[in-house]
Amino acid sequence: MSAPTLRTPAALGFAAVLVLTLTAFVTRPDTAPTSAQDGPFPVEYYYKVRWGHFEEWIELYKKNHYPVLERLQEMGDIVEMSAASPFYHAGEGTRWDFRFTIVWRNAEVAHAERDTEPILRELYPDMETFRAEEQRRFQLLEEHLDVPVVPYDLAQW
Repeated sequence: MSAPTLRTPAALGFAAVLVLTLTAFVTRPDTAPTSAQDGPFPVEYYYKVRWGHFEEWIELYKKNHYPVLERLQEMGDIVEMSAASPFYHAGEGTRWDFRFTIVWRNAEVAHAERDTEPILRELYPDMETFRAEEQRRFQLLEEHLDVPVVPYDLAQW
């Protein structure tokens, strides 16, 4: 499988989302966060899984990644989390299988370098199994995309 180029429909679509997100920050500074203290910072995480492997991938996600996110929510770093999958599938170039939205406390927390090793050791005493399962989860991915989003209140815009 060759690396995507900017000429593929998926790359163009992802590039458009990125440009629109960045444009929102530049053209609407009154509605976009201006500092890390401004409050909730939503990010959508898109996953495209190899055909036929979604069930295996989601089980590994729920077993090994979601509990870490729940712990970060308990610690106050995450305000809200939600998950979605498309009802129908799109064409291969624009297909995604799973979207996980995290609303971080603020942009600084969302981008912070954090040491999750103590959380991992607490949740997964058998680190060898955990690391092997996480490696498998990532092997099943075809594509992963993190998209910070700007919520708009259209009544105020």
